[in-house]
Amino acid sequence: MPSSSVTPATSQSTGKMKLAVLTSGGDSAGMNAVVRAIVKIGILRGCETWIVREGYEGLVRGNTQAHAIHADLPTDASALKCAHRGVPTNLTQNLRFGDGDLLRDGTGDHHHGRTLKGRYIVRVGWDDVRGWFAEGGTLIGTARSAAFRTPEGRLSAAHNLIKEGIDALAVCGGDGSLTGADLFRSEWPSLVSQLLTQGMITEEQAEKHGHLKIVGLVGSIDNDMSMTDLTIGAPTALHRICEAIDNINSTAASHSRAFVLEVMGRHCGWLALLAGISSGADFIFIPERPPQTIPGGTWEDDMCEAIRSHREAGKRKTIVIVAEGAQDADLKPICAEYVKEILTERVGLDTRVTTLGHTQRGGRPCAFDRILPTLQGEEAVKALLEATPDTPSYMIGVRENKITRVPLMEAVAMTRAVADAIGAKDFEKAMSMRDPEFYQGLEGFFATSTLFKEKQLPHCRRMRVAIMHMGAPAGGMNAATRAAVRYCIKQGHRPLAVHNGFRGLLEDNIHELSWLGVDAWTSRGGSELGTNRTLPDVDLGAVAARFQEHDFHALLMIGGFEAFNALLILETGRKHYPAFHIPMAHLPATISNNVPMTEFSLGSDTSLNALVDACDSIKQSASASRNRVFVVETQGGKCGYLATMGALATGASIVYTPEQGMNLDTLRQDVKFLKIRYGMDAKGKSEGRMVIRNECASTVYTTDVVTKMFKEEGGNLFDSRSASLGHTLQGGIPSPMDRARAARLSLRCMAFLEEHHNALQKQAGKVKQAPPESAAVITIQGSALKWVPVQEMVQHADMKNRRGKTAWWAEIKDLVEALVGRPEIL
Repeated sequence: MPSSSVTPATSQSTGKMKLAVLTSGGDSAGMNAVVRAIVKIGILRGCETWIVREGYEGLVRGNTQAHAIHADLPTDASALKCAHRGVPTNLTQNLRFGDGDLLRDGTGDHHHGRTLKGRYIVRVGWDDVRGWFAEGGTLIGTARSAAFRTPEGRLSAAHNLIKEGIDALAVCGGDGSLTGADLFRSEWPSLVSQLLTQGMITEEQAEKHGHLKIVGLVGSIDNDMSMTDLTIGAPTALHRICEAIDNINSTAASHSRAFVLEVMGRHCGWLALLAGISSGADFIFIPERPPQTIPGGTWEDDMCEAIRSHREAGKRKTIVIVAEGAQDADLKPICAEYVKEILTERVGLDTRVTTLGHTQRGGRPCAFDRILPTLQGEEAVKALLEATPDTPSYMIGVRENKITRVPLMEAVAMTRAVADAIGAKDFEKAMSMRDPEFYQGLEGFFATSTLFKEKQLPHCRRMRVAIMHMGAPAGGMNAATRAAVRYCIKQGHRPLAVHNGFRGLLEDNIHELSWLGVDAWTSRGGSELGTNRTLPDVDLGAVAARFQEHDFHALLMIGGFEAFNALLILETGRKHYPAFHIPMAHLPATISNNVPMTEFSLGSDTSLNALVDACDSIKQSASASRNRVFVVETQGGKCGYLATMGALATGASIVYTPEQGMNLDTLRQDVKFLKIRYGMDAKGKSEGRMVIRNECASTVYTTDVVTKMFKEEGGNLFDSRSASLGHTLQGGIPSPMDRARAARLSLRCMAFLEEHHNALQKQAGKVKQAPPESAAVITIQGSALKWVPVQEMVQHADMKNRRGKTAWWAEIKDLVEALVGRPEIL
C-alpha cells in the first residue's frame, strides 16, 4: 500500500469543491469505509461533502423537501477556540449537520423533528460518518435505477446536482455503475445546455457548472474488474465463504458426506478459486476455465475419478465449489444440483447442496476491506481535485500493492472483454486477461487437490525435503506445509517433518508426512509441527550431523525473524559443514510482519483481523460508556506494522509504535488532543475512543502508565481503561488471504528447491558447492514474488531491533492521525 499524506485545509475558500459520493449497484463490505474516507479526506482538503442516498435513483429524485442546513456545534464553545488558536478550520466548520444518526439507523426520522424524507442529496460533516467503516453493506443505500438509464433521468440528476452546487461526484459500484458515471460525465455539457434552454438554471449556474468531475471506485464481491488486483468487498465475501465451508467441513466429515457449494461469480471465478485453495476443496468449477477432459471422456468422468481416488485414500468428506457462472467447454451451465446428482448416482455419496447466496455479501468488513477502501478514498479525492475537462474519468484501483488511477472506460472495456472471450469459447484469452496470480492460483489448486497416481519426476531428480517451523506460531504455517507436502508427493519427493524446530531436529524428532495426513491442515491455526526460537548455532556441528544422517536434499523453513536468522547461520556454516550445501528456502511467517524486504508475512493478515475483531468489541464498550478511552496493547515486537495498520482499520485516535517511540511531549499533546476532541462532541453523545500501543513502543511509558495518565488528565471529560490483547493476536483459524498466500508461496518455494537441487546434481565430483543464491528468502514486493539471497537480506535488516531498515507502511501513521482530525485540532 502507498504512503499517505493529507494536507489539511486551514480555512474555507470561496472556490472550494462541493463533493458528493454515492454507492450504486450491489452492496459490498467496505462501501461505508469508502464513504467515510471520502467525506473526511474531502473536508481535510477544503471541500464541502455530500452523500447521495439510494444511488443513482436518489440522484434522479433529488431533494423534494427543503431542510435547513445548520452545523450542530459542540455545546462547549471553548473547544472550538482551542483548535488552532481560535481560527476555525474546515473540520470545525463542517463538524456535523445532524443527519449522521438518521443515516446510520435508517429511521428517516428523529424525535427532534429532523427527517430524511424527501431528501436524497444530503450534506454531511465529519462526525456524521464516524464509526461507519465497521458496518457492512452501505448505510447511504443503493439501488439499480431504471430512471437514470433514460436521458430524462440523467437530465433530472444533473439539475439536482446543480441546484445543490455540487461539481464533483465519486461513485462506488460495479462496471455498470461506473459506465453510467462515465456516460453522465460525457453528456454533462449537453445536459447543462438543455437545462439552461429550458430556464431551469441560470447562466451563472451554467457557467459555474460547465464541467462535472467524476471518479469511480470498484465495489464488487466477485473481484471481476480488470486493471485492479482487488475490488472492494471481495476479501470479506471470501471470509464469509470460508467461514461457511469451515463449518460445513465438520458435519461433512462426521457423516462422510459430500457437499456442493454454489458461490457468486457470474463471469469471474475468483471467489470459487480462492475459496477452493483456502478450504482444501476437492474440485472447483469456474467460468474462465471449463473442466478439462481426457480424450473420449467427459468432465463428469474426471470429477468422479478424482473424488473416488480421494475416498479410496481415506477421505471422509468431499467439498465441491461451483461458481454461479460455471459452464463446460460448450457453454452449457454447470449447476450445483447437477453436480450433486452425479456424485450421488455415480460415486454413491450422500450429497448435499448449499447455496450461500447473499450471505456472502453480509457481515462486518474484514481488516483489508477497511484499509483498502480508506486508501482508495483518499486517492479518489486527490483525483477529483486534480481533474480538468481534458482528463479522463478515473477508476481508483490497486496494482502491485499500490493505489492506482486508470482510465475508467479502459478498465470497463477490458472487464467486458473477458466475458466476451468466455462467450466466444476463447478460454485461453479469458485466462490471459486475469492477473498472473489468478493463473498461478489455479495451477496451484490442481497441484494440491489432485492425488496423482504416477510420480511426475524420475528417481534421479527426487529429493528428501525437510520442512520446519520456527519462531512464534502464525496463521498460514500449516496451510503452507500442506501445499509443500502435496507437491512433494505429486513430484515423487519425500516430505520430512522436523517437529519442534532445531531442538526437535537434535532430538531426532522427524517423520515423513502423507497426502491424507495433512488434508485438514489448511484451516488449522498455530503450528502442527511445533515451533520454538532455538537457533542452529546452539550446536551447529550436531545439526550438520542430523542433516547428513537423514540425507536431506533441501530445507524449507517457515517462520519469522528467527527463520531468517537460522538461514543466515546455516548459509554461513557451509564453509565448515558440507551437509549444508543444499538448497534452503525461508518462507516468512510472523504476525509481526517484521521480515525485511517483504511486504507481507504469513499470519499478519490473520493477526490484523483478530485485532480488528477485538477492537470492535472494545470500542462497542467504550462507546456505550460514551466518554471512555481504551488503551489497547498489541504484540508485534519492535515492528509497528500490526499497531499502525490496526489503528487505520479500527479508527483509533492515537497509535504508538517502536519506530516513532514515545516521550513526555508526545503524551502531553495527546492529552490535549483528547480533551479538545471530547469537548467538541455533542452533549450526551461522546464517542468511545481507542489508543493502540505496540508492546515495545516504550519501556518507560507502559500501557498501565499511559492509561493512568489519561484517566487522571481526562477529568470530567473522559475516563480510561486498558486492554492487553497478548497472544490472542496469533488468531485462531487463519484468514483466507493467509491460506491462499501460503499455498502460492509454498509452491514457489518447492519450485526454487527443485531448480537449485537440479543445478547441484549437474556439478561434477562428489563434493557439491551450493552457491549463495541457493539459500534465499521468498519475498512479496508489489504483486511480484522475488527471491533474495539471505546474505543480501542482511544489508536491509536492522538485526538489533529485528525488523527491516525501511517499512513501506511507515507513513500510514500520518493518515491515521489525519482521519481523526489531529492536525486540524492541535
